[in-house]
Amino acid sequence: MKDYFKKFYPTFSTPDTYHIDFSRLYKMGYRGVIFDIDNTLVGHDAPSDYRCQELIRKLKAMGFKTVIVSNNGESRVSKFAKANNCTYVYRALKPSGMGYIKALDKLGLDKSQVICVGDQLFTDIWGANRAGVDSILVGRLFKKEAFHIYIKRVVEIFVLRRYYRLRKENVIPAPTMRNINDKKSA
Repeated sequence: MKDYFKKFYPTFSTPDTYHIDFSRLYKMGYRGVIFDIDNTLVGHDAPSDYRCQELIRKLKAMGFKTVIVSNNGESRVSKFAKANNCTYVYRALKPSGMGYIKALDKLGLDKSQVICVGDQLFTDIWGANRAGVDSILVGRLFKKEAFHIYIKRVVEIFVLRRYYRLRKENVIPAPTMRNINDKKSA
């Protein structure tokens, strides 16, 4: 039986961006990270904060290259990226894979060395999958969201239930990255 939802499935999942074991990802061969902004690194429309800046700084110290990919306009994305000393792609038109292809060019890495971190299946994860980039679905940082995003979240529940059922996991991601041993050896 064909799984029509497979295009929405992430490679890994974790409760939030700040639970990701990036040192393990580095050992697995990843060298670049594509980040969404809103509800992935900070709340919706929030400026960069210390926690986000510290994470990006640590990633760069580990040897990772980072890029921000967002559907937001240039003003929002450029300010956020500048605060984190990152390159960026604005108006990425996610779930189109084009923003991810631009991000790969900016990183100068092969897609097999890059992982995308995002909180939405129908934009971040689907876009990464369309570009052939591995992904990590993170739980949203804050519950308050725009109405159109709330509607997508309701639909996401059905896809996520199937995803976790197929992997014999709970609907709510556990505190550690899932499926990591299935993907690549550490």
